[in-house]
Amino acid sequence: MAFKSLAGVILLSCFVVLASSAGTRNLPKRKPAPPARAEPERDAEITNSCPDDGFFADAEQCDKYYECRNGEIIEKLCPDGMVFNDYSPDQEKCDLPFNLDCSQRPKLQTPIPALHCPRQNGYFSHEDPKECGKFYYCVDGKFNSITCPDGLVYNDKTGICTWADEAKKKGCGAADVFAFDCPAVNETFGQTHPRYADPEDCQFFYVCINGHTPRRSGCKLGQAFDDVQKRCEWARKVPECADWYKGQLTDAELEALENPPTVKPKPAGSQPSRRKPQRPRAKAAESADED
Repeated sequence: MAFKSLAGVILLSCFVVLASSAGTRNLPKRKPAPPARAEPERDAEITNSCPDDGFFADAEQCDKYYECRNGEIIEKLCPDGMVFNDYSPDQEKCDLPFNLDCSQRPKLQTPIPALHCPRQNGYFSHEDPKECGKFYYCVDGKFNSITCPDGLVYNDKTGICTWADEAKKKGCGAADVFAFDCPAVNETFGQTHPRYADPEDCQFFYVCINGHTPRRSGCKLGQAFDDVQKRCEWARKVPECADWYKGQLTDAELEALENPPTVKPKPAGSQPSRRKPQRPRAKAAESADED
C-alpha cells in the first residue's frame, strides 16, 4: 500500500514538471528592456542659456563667436580673414590673426579667395616666393601691393617687414636678399657686430650681427659710410665717395644739408595772446553812457 502511494506521488510530480515545461515553451518570448538612455552631454562652452550678456568666442573656431542678449544666443562670423578678439565680453571686435593666438581654436570658415587675396581680408605674401619684400593688403577682396623698405623681408608670422634672419622665410634668407657675405672673424670681434661698407652704394653699409648675419643700414642723405672710421660722414670727407652725389644733388644742396640754416628764436612777447577778447559793448549802451 505504501509502495502504491509513493508511486502515485512520483507520477504526480512528473506530470507537474512536464506540464510546466510545456507551458513554458508555449509562452511568448519577452523582449529585453532597452538600456537606460544617457542624458545628452552639455557643451562646456555653449549651452541653450547664456552665461551673461556680451560676446563670447567659439571653443573650436577662431573666427566664430556668439552674441548673448537677454538669454538668447546669436551665432556670428567675422569677415573672411579676420578672427574674433575675445579680450573683453563687452566688445564685439574682429581682428587680424597676427594679433591673436588661435592655436587652441584653429578652425576657420571656408576661404573666399580673390585676385592676390587668399582670403577677403588681411596681409598675404606675394605668389612668387622670390619676391621676398613684396606682399598684399586685402580689404573686401580688393588688394593693394606693398613693397618693404630695401633690405627687409615680409614676415608671414607678424604681417610686417622684418630682417631676413627674423622672417626665416624659405628662399629669403640674408644670403638670398643681399649680395654680401660677412667676412669671417673670431667670436670676440663678432660680438661687437662689426660694420662694413656696401661695395655698391656709398650711402649704405652692413652690420654683421654676431659677426655672421648681415643687415643693411644707411646714412643720411648727403652722407657716406666711412669704412675706416666705421661711421657715417659727409660724403666730401670720404675720399672714395666724394663724388657720390654728383648728378643727384647740387653743391648748394649738399652745403645746405651739411650746414642747415639756424632758426632764430622768436622774441619774448611775440606769442599770440590766449586771453579771450572782450565783447564790444552795444551801441545803445555806449549812447546811454555818453548821455
